[in-house]
Amino acid sequence: MKVVSVILSGGAGSRLWPVSREAHPKPFLKLDDGLSLLQHALSRAEAIPGAAETVTVTNRDLLFLTRDEYGELDRPPGRRSFLLEPEARNTAPAIAAAALYASEKHGSKTVLCVFPADHRVDHTEKFLDAVQRAVALAQDKRIVTFGVAPTHPETGFGYIEADGNRVVRFVEKPNLKTAQKFVANDRYLWNAGMFCFRADVMIAAMKTHCPDVLKPVKESLKKARKGKAQDYSYLELDRKHFAAAENISIDYAVMEKISHSAVVATDMGWSDVGSWKAMAELAKADNDGNHTLGDVVTVNTHNSYVSSDNRLIGTVGIDNLVVVDTPDALLVAARDEVQDVKTLFEKLKGSGRDIHKLHRTVHRPWGTYTVLEEGDRFKIKRVEVKPGGRLSLQMHHHRSEHWVVVRGTAKIVNGDNEMVLATDQSTYIPCGHKHRLENPGVMRLVLIEVQSGDYLGEDDIVRFEDIYGRS
Repeated sequence: MKVVSVILSGGAGSRLWPVSREAHPKPFLKLDDGLSLLQHALSRAEAIPGAAETVTVTNRDLLFLTRDEYGELDRPPGRRSFLLEPEARNTAPAIAAAALYASEKHGSKTVLCVFPADHRVDHTEKFLDAVQRAVALAQDKRIVTFGVAPTHPETGFGYIEADGNRVVRFVEKPNLKTAQKFVANDRYLWNAGMFCFRADVMIAAMKTHCPDVLKPVKESLKKARKGKAQDYSYLELDRKHFAAAENISIDYAVMEKISHSAVVATDMGWSDVGSWKAMAELAKADNDGNHTLGDVVTVNTHNSYVSSDNRLIGTVGIDNLVVVDTPDALLVAARDEVQDVKTLFEKLKGSGRDIHKLHRTVHRPWGTYTVLEEGDRFKIKRVEVKPGGRLSLQMHHHRSEHWVVVRGTAKIVNGDNEMVLATDQSTYIPCGHKHRLENPGVMRLVLIEVQSGDYLGEDDIVRFEDIYGRS
């Protein structure tokens, strides 16, 4: 028997806006120890005894950011691979891809342990104990989910009614009165959204209950583009076939329909960190019930969560609020209504602005850029390129650019010319010129880019060559 760890990493993290954005979603959110939820998930996945491989299912656009997060951990890399989704299709297609991949690579009886990348687990030993019990049940052809004893009447979680290891039923997110009854009854557990199963058992269940998921995902794997780097491999799922898969969760597609499900109860200190209220509860409260992060000074403030990214926040005479400040957006919400941050996120998404998707600092495979200022017909960026990083050979139809090197060495293609610029040197890229920026050095390259033109949108890029496989 082989065991494969699977990390599901994606989503918009809309309830944790403005820290979480579509291009930098919830799994990358840093906790109080300086590590992200994703980094913690990888550490747990690679701690499972005998795990033959760790498979991360994520969006194609998040591959390099995820790779960088993994690389920051002070641990030798295990056997890692990525299944890259061309678009989000919920958990059933993601799990189908993982099961089919593991079956083909490691054998049909391979046991998969599947965990979301955006959950917090405080007690790793109890987590590993629960995994061991789940693996034993999975070997007996059970599809296992994990249940957590509720500590309070939570209306934002699904519940499982259990009789020992047997799942009696799954319950949707209840109202407060029903949740209070569940907390008082030890048969009810929070549904932690983690799973354990044999590959062949899950594939058979999907063939019966959700063929509209399994068949197109299988075809997308057959036509996947393969790639390999020094410490990982990847499969980029075929867009046309993957998009045909039904957009449905594994709970609806399989778990609520089968009779051979099982549950493992655990008190591993679990939280899905699904809202700012849940985020607040991870931090220690002061004597007034406030949870603060960053440079915060409070006066006559009670039962509030206040988070500052870099500047001072002062509060006076507030109660039961959530205040989250980032360089380009500020959230102020009633603590009891933070679930509606998702509604705000959707409203911003429909407004045509990028603030739901991008931070002021945007991560790219080659490094980052930060928008310092923008106005009518101009935008100023701070661009950082990693050692060895290379932007695509590209051109713009509607803007010109001025580049000034402030640190490091830049290797530049500008039209028919190639040049190397050192600190304090600059160049001008006319509109319509093919150009490329590269860092040939061993330290980060930093430059200031001034854009000017009639249209400065990020979609005004025509790529001719790109080492990262972007179109």
